[in-house]
Amino acid sequence: MIPVTAFSSYRIRTVRPGRAESGAGHPQQTYAESVTTNTASSAELGNRRILLVEDEETIAAVVRDYLVRAGFQVDTAGDGFTALEVATARTPDLVILDRMLPGLDGVEVCRRLRQTMSVPVIIVTALGTEDDRILGLEMGADDYVTKPFSPRELVLRVKSVLRRSIKDHTPEPAVQSAGLELDPASRTVTMLGSPLALTAREFDLLAFLMRRPNQVFSREELIKAVWGWDFGDLSTVTVHVRRLREKIEANPTKPELLKTVWGIGYRFDVPTEGKAEAVHGG
Repeated sequence: MIPVTAFSSYRIRTVRPGRAESGAGHPQQTYAESVTTNTASSAELGNRRILLVEDEETIAAVVRDYLVRAGFQVDTAGDGFTALEVATARTPDLVILDRMLPGLDGVEVCRRLRQTMSVPVIIVTALGTEDDRILGLEMGADDYVTKPFSPRELVLRVKSVLRRSIKDHTPEPAVQSAGLELDPASRTVTMLGSPLALTAREFDLLAFLMRRPNQVFSREELIKAVWGWDFGDLSTVTVHVRRLREKIEANPTKPELLKTVWGIGYRFDVPTEGKAEAVHGG
């Protein structure tokens, strides 16, 4: 973990929205400031754009510095409304979103982002309760990090989420089952021809299970295979399974596709042709 004294060693010059800083050698800039780097970026991820939404300026400066050194372009915003404006204007590849923000909190920002774009979201929260984490995931967050946190760990989380959300140069073939068609190349899913809006993690979870029909996986196995974590809060898997059911099941309370195997984990069942029509209300 980065100590508090490390944050205090950073000096930050920030201009609030609508105000400019004048003076010799100081060009005008806004608080939603774009920060770029000339250092070589990772060949795997490219020079991806991150939107960092954090109202604590010292934390924002430290995290921004780590991201820039990792080869990312970084836009920053200090409140929820500015975050939405910047996201619309800059089209980030990923959003790091503080849970507690002035004006509009992080959960509401995440919900509004989900209405307009499928960008991956990592929520950063000082509220470490399970209910708070589940709320963020239910609003569409792909991952969460609890304060205090290590900036290095956050960068690793960013890379992990991006790897799974960016199209691979040699994607796996499309898979079809139970009226669902999942295409890794375009990262799209349709049900009976109608597109489904899935987050990056929801897509990866569904892809993993669809490629392994009728096999049971524990939450520990799923969090390692899909999230790439050796350990973590298993409620993350539970929430994503629930969200997937809401999108692919005719009756999410009585799932026919994404089944719970009590005491073990989850399984994607492939119904027979006749039963498949009943599953989707045909």
